[in-house]
Amino acid sequence: MVQTIEGSPRTLGLWPATALVVGHTIAVGIFLTPAQLIGALGAPALTLGLWLACGVLVLAGALTFGELGARYPHAGGPYIYLREGWGERIAFLYGWQSLLVMDPGLTAALATGLSQYLLVLWPAAAGSEKLLAIAAVWTLTLLNMAGLTLSARVLGLLTALKLLALAAIVVAAFTIGEGSWSHFAPFTARRAGAPPLVEALALGLVGAFFSFGGFWEASRVAGEVRDPGRTLPVALALGVTSVTVAYVLTTVAFMYLVPPEGATSAAEFARRAGHAVLGAAGPPVLASIVVLSVAASALALLIMAPRLYVAMSRDGLFPAALAAVRPGTDTPAGAMALLAFLASVYVLAGTFEQIVAFFLCTTLGFVALAAAALFVVRRREPHGTPFRSPGYPVGPALFVLLIAAVVALVAMARPLQALAGFALVLMGLPAYRMLMRKSGVENS
Repeated sequence: MVQTIEGSPRTLGLWPATALVVGHTIAVGIFLTPAQLIGALGAPALTLGLWLACGVLVLAGALTFGELGARYPHAGGPYIYLREGWGERIAFLYGWQSLLVMDPGLTAALATGLSQYLLVLWPAAAGSEKLLAIAAVWTLTLLNMAGLTLSARVLGLLTALKLLALAAIVVAAFTIGEGSWSHFAPFTARRAGAPPLVEALALGLVGAFFSFGGFWEASRVAGEVRDPGRTLPVALALGVTSVTVAYVLTTVAFMYLVPPEGATSAAEFARRAGHAVLGAAGPPVLASIVVLSVAASALALLIMAPRLYVAMSRDGLFPAALAAVRPGTDTPAGAMALLAFLASVYVLAGTFEQIVAFFLCTTLGFVALAAAALFVVRRREPHGTPFRSPGYPVGPALFVLLIAAVVALVAMARPLQALAGFALVLMGLPAYRMLMRKSGVENS
């Protein structure tokens, strides 16, 4: 019999599980989104208020996924919740899209972003960005293959260093930085030339939400979390809360360092903030922090993503080899290698950004359906879980509405991409029918 990850020991405690949330969620966006929000909203109060409001709604989502993870403490996360709430066909389409597009596409995007910032530290490597990106993918994958215990410890260390580095930026901004509190005045009135308020709020909401994106993926490793009924909900809530605090404090520091009119370009905004803190050494230091941040985010994704393929293999929807684990390490090496291979192909193709853009709406649609599955399973199984989401049903409903609003805004901005993504996802239906037909023949 092939050993699967469900038989592996539960080794992840509270901090490693929390590090998965924080490590994956905070990437390069923390240095780019503040400029987007400041430029669009045009008032410090609106900028900070949107961060906090989005953080509260995302926390409601974290608690929702916390209860779902407590009810179904198995590898797979959203796939499991979609299957339990809406049936295997919907769950298969989510996994089909995740394996072929979103997971390798996001991995490629993170690795390519990492390589761009490595060039700031190592200019001699110019022209080798794709090789650097592929090397990063496979280095992190091999680390992951060495065992969950080791990779989780490395991720915990990288995440702790990331948070300490961000805290150091905030402290340095207000102690040695060349900033001014006058940048916050007026605090509530919008600056002249800012976009119309409704348009600005729409742009800001999309940017802020995407900065929180991916926290739900931590539920994919529920099968390896100790006491998941209690640990996973706390890790999700603590992780989202930590991310919110990090975003708000970093934005305040950047606003102190750079006047509002400097928020015309995200890259220029970050460069000016770094220069205001450390002078000429600022950009390389910021680049080092970005490399650390993106490496942790990519490692977290490479840890979490393969657990979905394991769950689908266990259900007979993916090849059985993807569910096998290496003796001694208890890691799904085949699933990890497949993800790294596909990510490398995307890096070489150089079109992953366009391809991933097609699937943004459908991915978020699946996340909303996964969260909404709580309404279905609560009605079917009202008891029997060690954790119940506080504020139910208001909290889950608000989170689903938040995603619906983001999907609507993105679809209106990119209607052709949204429709194409939906059509491409539906192409998974023939594959599902073939699998079901094959399964029926084999079981007859």
